[in-house]
Amino acid sequence: MSDYIIKATNIKKYFGGVKALDGVNLEIKKGEIHCLAGENGCGKSTIINIISGFYTPDEGIIEIDGQQYDHMTPQLAIASGIQVIYQDLSLFPNLTVRENLALNMEVAAGRKFVNKKRMNSIAEAAVAKLGLDIDLDETVENLTFGMRQMIAISRALLNDAKLIIMDEPTTALTKREVKTLFKLIKQLQGQGIAVLFVSHKLDEVFEIAECFTIFRNGKNVATGNTKDLNQDKFTFYMTGREIVSTRFEYTAENAPVVLEVKNLSLANGFKDVSFELKKGEIVGITGLLGSGRTELAETLFGYHAAESGDIIIDGKKVNIQSIKDGIANGIGYLPSDRVTEGLFLAQPISDNISIEKWSDYSNVLGAVNRKKVDDMTRQWAKELSIMLHDIHDDVGTLSGGNQQKCVLAKWLALDLKVLILNGPTVGVDIGAKFDIYELVKRLAKQGLTVIIISDDLPEVLTNCNRVMVMQSGRLAATLSTQGLEESRLAELAN
Repeated sequence: MSDYIIKATNIKKYFGGVKALDGVNLEIKKGEIHCLAGENGCGKSTIINIISGFYTPDEGIIEIDGQQYDHMTPQLAIASGIQVIYQDLSLFPNLTVRENLALNMEVAAGRKFVNKKRMNSIAEAAVAKLGLDIDLDETVENLTFGMRQMIAISRALLNDAKLIIMDEPTTALTKREVKTLFKLIKQLQGQGIAVLFVSHKLDEVFEIAECFTIFRNGKNVATGNTKDLNQDKFTFYMTGREIVSTRFEYTAENAPVVLEVKNLSLANGFKDVSFELKKGEIVGITGLLGSGRTELAETLFGYHAAESGDIIIDGKKVNIQSIKDGIANGIGYLPSDRVTEGLFLAQPISDNISIEKWSDYSNVLGAVNRKKVDDMTRQWAKELSIMLHDIHDDVGTLSGGNQQKCVLAKWLALDLKVLILNGPTVGVDIGAKFDIYELVKRLAKQGLTVIIISDDLPEVLTNCNRVMVMQSGRLAATLSTQGLEESRLAELAN
């Protein structure tokens, strides 16, 4: 009997002439929490799809619990105890918890008619495995993302999982939900279940994983025990470069006030918020989910119309009732979800970057000058180091970090006074994250005022000169980040 639940040896996979995987190895012991890390495009998703049977490797051997295979099928992978929980969780949002938990087993059994009593028995057994207290009749779309994730894990356990693969499981979770997830992962380990934790978040890797494997450009670059790894080594293995992050220092204390907010309120969002931002500042806004931080940003941008209060830009009171008003007053907004709110995934990179400039590039008949669009796109792709094959490719073909840079380029092409970044590095790998941080600091030095909304406290402390803490819709504190400890900020934010 093998000590390993899975061994993938010399796995190669080609897509056309591109080597997605060039002879990689991945070994996970039974009951082990193993981290697979690497930048976007390194091959993480490809190896997951091979292990789970969705792709067939061009070369290599897969061994599950001592049994060798030259390829898998999804059915064989599930029967062998392999379960994958993808970022989208693969749940039906319009169905109940009960239906989401039991439906797969009903279909797999080939049943033509639904038996509510049997489905209820399946669902109750699933939530009992994790000790979840949840209404089985609740529609999944009404649950928090963290609870949906628990439902996905419960469903995986119904199939006698021996290895659960979690693909970037913390991307959409709050800090509190991450703690709950980690507690659950340890619980799974206690039951002898191995977990492959796919992530590029350093702090999470060090906290949860015992062993690690790092891919870069489709190849293994490092594997071993996490206790032998430090942050600098981890970053270098992932990116192939030395990354030195420096704290933002604001030195223009006598700069003019660019944005002033007086007693701003939004029904069911926030109340009596007042603050001033100077030219070239980077100010963070943090707080728990539901604290009002996102609603405040969206109101400044014009997504919501304020119920009361004043917004003053360059000393002049402005009336922002719509997004068009926000843009006209020099405010840009990078949303927390670039996929649904920031980009047109099925449209070309060039159109996504240039869309806010089309009125400038159009003739009297409304025809857009494509040469100007292409020239502008190439300029910003170069300026922001956007890694792309062709500017006419769909923006959805890019990695998360490069997609984020496209959203940034769209706003930087305008004459902005204030740029609001809501979760600027969510779902972005280490290299792209560093690039975005350095870009924001450079823009601030050039005079752009930036707001960073984030619950990533190290992100706020490193990149902002001040931080505002929101609690229950009110501005609870405004602090200088100089000398501010993360523990103190966490205490205020909770």
